[in-house]
Amino acid sequence: MSRPARKPATAKTAGEVRIIGGQWRRTRLPVADRPGLRPTPDRVRETLFNWLGQDLGGWRCLDAFAGTGALGFEAASRGAASVQLVESDAGLATQLESLRQRLQAASVRVQRGDGLAALRQCAPASMDLLLIDPPFGGELFAPALQAAAQAVAPDGFIYLEAPEVWGEERLAPLGLVLHRHLKAGAVHAHLLRLSQSTINK
Repeated sequence: MSRPARKPATAKTAGEVRIIGGQWRRTRLPVADRPGLRPTPDRVRETLFNWLGQDLGGWRCLDAFAGTGALGFEAASRGAASVQLVESDAGLATQLESLRQRLQAASVRVQRGDGLAALRQCAPASMDLLLIDPPFGGELFAPALQAAAQAVAPDGFIYLEAPEVWGEERLAPLGLVLHRHLKAGAVHAHLLRLSQSTINK
């Protein structure tokens, strides 16, 4: 008796998350079975967009380490004018593009590539919201924040998700200040802004 063919490994999923608000509210996003892939918890995303406000109409956003795309699609669902999703994993980038097409998300652009490089390529002060959620085991936090501080508009925001608190002593040399903070399990969610001294330069 022949056995049914196994699905390819790229098709295996570890669950799903849902978009919380906006035009695609309750839309399910698949979570691929990838080492280190860690979607932003629903509670954290809900809190983040409560901080930012529910209407992001006209905002320019970059999700530098997109993964499932939960953060970037959430921003687009709430009216962001442009959302760039950058993901280095080919399978995840393909999944993001499929989802973009399914939602007919004209404001979203998926790019397979290096998130840090994408941050560094942004024009100065060109972004209203930069989403930074790199792999927790890596060394990308400081260089990503340094690049984001150059890219964010004076009245814009940087979201950082990290395994530890980023306080004043680490943010000040980057020209950033902590605007909001939330701890949820092993996740520290930070909403950052440019310091007044940086804006006044």
